[in-house]
Amino acid sequence: MRIRSRQPIFLCTAIALVLGISAAVPVASAETTLNVGKAQANADSIITVDVGAEHGFFKKHGLELKIMNFEGGSRIIQALTAGSLDIAVGAGTQMSYIVKGAPMKAVCEDTTTLPYFSVGLPYDSPIRSLDELKGKKIGVSTNGSLTDWVAKELARKKGWGPDGITRVAVGGGITASTAAFRSHQIDAYVGGTTSFLAEEEKQVGRVLAPVSDFVGNIGSGTIFASNHLIETNPDALRAFLHGWIETTNFILKDKEGTVKSWSKITGFSPKIMSEEYDIVKGMFNPSCRFDSESLANLKRSFIDLKLLDTEPDMSKLYTEAYLPK
Repeated sequence: MRIRSRQPIFLCTAIALVLGISAAVPVASAETTLNVGKAQANADSIITVDVGAEHGFFKKHGLELKIMNFEGGSRIIQALTAGSLDIAVGAGTQMSYIVKGAPMKAVCEDTTTLPYFSVGLPYDSPIRSLDELKGKKIGVSTNGSLTDWVAKELARKKGWGPDGITRVAVGGGITASTAAFRSHQIDAYVGGTTSFLAEEEKQVGRVLAPVSDFVGNIGSGTIFASNHLIETNPDALRAFLHGWIETTNFILKDKEGTVKSWSKITGFSPKIMSEEYDIVKGMFNPSCRFDSESLANLKRSFIDLKLLDTEPDMSKLYTEAYLPK
């Protein structure tokens, strides 16, 4: 009896497997361009999109990204509402805008905690612990901002009561904190961890503690998709989220490559970004799925920040339907 070779069968099976695997990985139609807005140019939870674009993770899935920087979450929501953006990369607090009618949905919690914000001090401050801030003046960017909420959360967690600290609005960014430290206007400031690391090099300020030391999970990094993108090109959204998750895994595994990219994006030295990496690495959420503690804390923050009058049904503000299975 003649025995037929089984090689063609194996070859067909292998081809079928490869085709099946390829079909499972979302790829947008050729030359799909997405307009992506960033709530801040240099926030660690947001610049993942720049890292992914630099290293080709989005292009791999058939996407070209037009990345635009905005000053604050409200600005990206305005642009998305006006139809200028497909994707907005910001923070979980912007989920409150969905309740107010913004045509979007949260589709990924990309970071959970908030270590890229810290409580900073003047460089020569004698304060060495958060407990020593009771009764002190703490600078925040503006009243009703996330930094304002963080300062109030510190007083709440410490049991100091509403008058346990004095919150002082001095503006946002390293320029504001440096000026306030030098003029002795405040005893501490809630701001970007990177800024304090840079101030330490100049002996102006220093990190006392990352905000994550006393604030729990709060969806610090959140991706929003416009309803128009969801309805007209869900495959492009799936491809974007797949590229984002691949970028996140790259960040978690390749410190050297990440620090190099971050330094180019932020303008801070590799030394500072290396220190920053070690502080914030644990915040990244490679599953992109929404954390129950984050959702609970966000719901409470909407009231504390006076963003909403009543607590919303959080399940209506986000979806995980476009994440990899």
